[in-house]
Amino acid sequence: MRNPVGLRRRPRRCAALLCAVLAAVSPVSDAPAARPQGATPDYMNVRLPVERRVEDLVARMTLEEKVSQMMNASRAVERLGVPEYEWWNEGLHGVARAGVATVFPQAVGLAATWDAGLVRRVADVVSTEARAKHHEFARRGERGRYKGLTFWSPNINIFRDPRWGRGQETYGEDPYLTARLGVAFVRGLQGDDPKYLKVVATPKHYAVHSGPEPERHSFDARADERDLRETYLPAFRAAVVEGRAEGVMCAYNRTNGEPACANKRLFDILRREWAFGGHVVSDCAAIEDIWKHHRFAKTEAESSAVAVKAGTDLTCGREYASLVQAVKDGLITEAEIDVAVKRLMRTRFRLGMFDPPESVSYARIPFSENDSPAHRELSLEAARESVVLLKNENNTLPLGKNLKTVAVIGPNADAPDVLLGNYHGQPSKSVTPLEGIREKVSPATKILYSAGLYPAGALAEPGGERRLREDALAKAREADAVVMVMGINPSVEGEEMDVRVEGFRGGDRTDISLPRPQEDLIREVHALGKPVVLVLLGGSALAVNWADEHVGAIVEAWYPGQEGGTAVADVLFGDYNPSGRLPVTFYKSVAQLPPFEDYRMQGRTYRYFKGDPLYPFGHGLSYTRFEYDNLKLSAGKIRAGEGLTVSADVRNAGGRAGDEVVQLYVSDAAASVPVPLRSLAGFRRVSLKPGERRTVSFVLAPGQMSVIDERGSRVVEPGEFTVSVGGKQPGLSGRADARTTGVVTGRFAVAGAAAEIPER
Repeated sequence: MRNPVGLRRRPRRCAALLCAVLAAVSPVSDAPAARPQGATPDYMNVRLPVERRVEDLVARMTLEEKVSQMMNASRAVERLGVPEYEWWNEGLHGVARAGVATVFPQAVGLAATWDAGLVRRVADVVSTEARAKHHEFARRGERGRYKGLTFWSPNINIFRDPRWGRGQETYGEDPYLTARLGVAFVRGLQGDDPKYLKVVATPKHYAVHSGPEPERHSFDARADERDLRETYLPAFRAAVVEGRAEGVMCAYNRTNGEPACANKRLFDILRREWAFGGHVVSDCAAIEDIWKHHRFAKTEAESSAVAVKAGTDLTCGREYASLVQAVKDGLITEAEIDVAVKRLMRTRFRLGMFDPPESVSYARIPFSENDSPAHRELSLEAARESVVLLKNENNTLPLGKNLKTVAVIGPNADAPDVLLGNYHGQPSKSVTPLEGIREKVSPATKILYSAGLYPAGALAEPGGERRLREDALAKAREADAVVMVMGINPSVEGEEMDVRVEGFRGGDRTDISLPRPQEDLIREVHALGKPVVLVLLGGSALAVNWADEHVGAIVEAWYPGQEGGTAVADVLFGDYNPSGRLPVTFYKSVAQLPPFEDYRMQGRTYRYFKGDPLYPFGHGLSYTRFEYDNLKLSAGKIRAGEGLTVSADVRNAGGRAGDEVVQLYVSDAAASVPVPLRSLAGFRRVSLKPGERRTVSFVLAPGQMSVIDERGSRVVEPGEFTVSVGGKQPGLSGRADARTTGVVTGRFAVAGAAAEIPER
């Protein structure tokens, strides 16, 4: 029988029931098993401040011992009682690669919820399961990779181009939305104990990183000061300053000429401007890239030295073993190494690894908290909120549960792996769209299933494609309605992978359309004259132009996690009113995009794109209608440094209860420097019953009505701003979303010339 917890079985040293009870209630400490002889050293004295304990421990280490702590697989220092520790752990949307765990929607799907409170609850569950699993592993004497408490999440890079295969790991294209969700995730992971961290959050990849994947070890991401401050850095600043993230991961690429893990400018911003006191870890083998691919140093020792001196404390890899020789060669001093080691040991102390378990509340989380019914229910809640209704012509949806026959067609309809995206755990159970639909309809409804096609990237056997296609068409002919579950999958989009398929390259995409065989099948099924609903799975925007013109309803479900099939069925059959909103722009083709390698924001994302998108950022339909009015500003004129309160009323004008995502946008109509067309400045998800009205208020901070001048400083200028509150972006055609948006223009005066202000 398979071990249901995903861990190796415990030796038979006691009765099974007794073992289970002990495992559930007995906390296990990471504290040293063997302690130095004699008087208790300061570093073992729990009553002393962490800083003093860290100083004492590091002072007792030899150079070789210090260096051994600066690599992800850190060796034990037995004479001091320091246990081995593996820093590499993943928790992007659930504890990953460590056996059974609850799997939530992929990060881009979480972003589509536009629900920071939900994201924080998800992260809290991730950290609860992480603690439960870590201490169970410790009971078994297992301290290897993916079994620790330092998590290399969240990914808060900006999804600037839909071709990037790892965009699925992010919270989308907008810096404000990414910042708010990133802070929520960091806080959820790290907990709220005043002394101990629940687990460590490590926002990544600092900075200016978003493909292309095949060149990530060698390319130079060029970004001017304005794009840095307005787009690429705000989410990192928020995660560090507001979220108090304990870790940060630096990226593979160069940023403006210097490798990110040895970039003096980026580290000056991180350490000096933002006062970050935690540790920085390199992406895996990024230190090797410094000399092998960037040619920024001549040797591994020199690369290691420049990285540590810049501020990278830990390498994911073994490159820092060369630091011992680097000290002997005068490339770095032992005192500079001490700085890094102290940061790393501070993190371990803050996790309670050197303290008795009874003093660390998180060490008492029982293993029964892993993969619990409550956590599975939260995964379903998140999946439901993430589903975006892109189109619903003539009320094609919701479908009736009493239809005589429903055909479910598509390569993603019954593929459990496609629910998960990348960086995932292993769910104890999962529900595919086909399974969800089968459970949803009446007992009398007949469900006909056909894959119709091979998954994108899969090898087809001779004649197989024709047989699948004919099977799909035959079943569609029998049906009263057809649900086509299409899209892409994690085998063709993701992190630096060997993919040689038309439309894909190395994990990225070269074409954002649906794979041609899928579009052809959609056209053939549509020609049968049956009602067709298109469900899309994948981690990025798809240019479904033909379907938008011809298919009755289109649903975006992302990689929805283990309960994704239930969530999709809930939306399709009306048990859940869809409320997700797009965290990215859906373009019509790659022809609307600048070159992938160009990191300038001009022409990218809704903030700078002047064309006509297929579906705009923030778009999402509902089975009810929402109306806005009574927009109010707290003042018509404000001075530099003052905030502004904006409010509006939103009413559910339809016949169903539903959630609306109220969105606040600001446009600078008279800036003296280039600025975005509009910027998201606030959002709130509200639940409204039919006829219910609610006033929603936002406070605009001074920094949200500012610009970056030619010196790179953030300033408030005299000028005119347009403030808009509604269920979508202002100034768009509203082709698929005709709900009204209130717009008002105010003049915000400052005394004299532009006044410099803090970033927020």
